[in-house]
Amino acid sequence: MKIKEAIVVEGKNDTLNLLKAVEAYTIETSGTHLSHQTIDLIRRAQKTRGVIVFTDPDTPGDQIRTKVNQAVDGCKNAFLASKDARGKGKVGIEHASAESLREALQHCVTFEKDKAESLSWSEFLELGLSGQSDSKKKRMQITHHFHLGEANAKTCFKRLNMLEITAAQIKEVLRKNDE
Repeated sequence: MKIKEAIVVEGKNDTLNLLKAVEAYTIETSGTHLSHQTIDLIRRAQKTRGVIVFTDPDTPGDQIRTKVNQAVDGCKNAFLASKDARGKGKVGIEHASAESLREALQHCVTFEKDKAESLSWSEFLELGLSGQSDSKKKRMQITHHFHLGEANAKTCFKRLNMLEITAAQIKEVLRKNDE
């Protein structure tokens, strides 16, 4: 599988494992502190070939993803479930199977900034996605269905709005999962 876009990963071990699964060009952030040079490289790549942000399913990975998406408009995002990225007590792209990596890259999403809110916080709460004993389970169903990566309530709400997902769409997914 060949990927046209440059894939932003955290480090060289992520690159090495990713290249076992796909043919691609990677940009390594080398941690959560993104240098001006790295951001400039990502911006240039976005203009010429596009960018996919594919970071580890953990807090540092989310921090890097947020920084890149804030600095560079229109990046695609690929998410890997932490269950698919476990190895030797750690979680990361470097531990994932080739199949899991390809699957995640086939379901990229692009977050649009400054979109009108498609889902209000009160609708989010009414759907049971926060504040209830089964809220985490429901969020996992929703984030899995829309390929948004694992997320707490605030992040899930933000990602749903950035993709303009409506309460009706969420209700339908939850209804299907209940059947």
